[in-house]
Amino acid sequence: FDHSLNKNFMKRNVLFLLAVTCLMATLPAAAQKYKSASDTVKLNKELVKVSNDVAGLTAELTIAQNNLPGYVSKAAKAKTDAEITAQQSSDQAYKATNGELDDAKSAKKKAKRALNDAEDASDANNDIKKQKKKIDKLTAQLQKKQKTLQELEEMRTTIRLMHQ
Repeated sequence: FDHSLNKNFMKRNVLFLLAVTCLMATLPAAAQKYKSASDTVKLNKELVKVSNDVAGLTAELTIAQNNLPGYVSKAAKAKTDAEITAQQSSDQAYKATNGELDDAKSAKKKAKRALNDAEDASDANNDIKKQKKKIDKLTAQLQKKQKTLQELEEMRTTIRLMHQ
């Protein structure tokens, strides 16, 4: 058994326990941001702001999700176009090896078009990745805001119960 591994393991555990202890000490303070009836105006103001944020993020997320199929469709078409022009370019290049100058010029044009179509397909795939990343980001933001909203609602309920 290696003592240096055991030592590193223990250091990591101690640091982890310290971090957890600090987090636990700060949670009650954060959870009780609004405590009394006099705080309800501030609480309600924050509730309205967070509710509006949730509504805005929900709308933005819905739009992003609705746009994703369009990006997927565009990428599929771009891929098909790239495959077709690549085949045409290949056919033209074969013809040019046995043909004349005009065949070679035509092969060059087809090759350029095939390259452009391949780049378009790559760009379309990148657009899909960006859209999915945007959806993931919006989803995470929305979940965070919904959690905050729930915590604020719980604070409001606690204040109401304490002052009945």
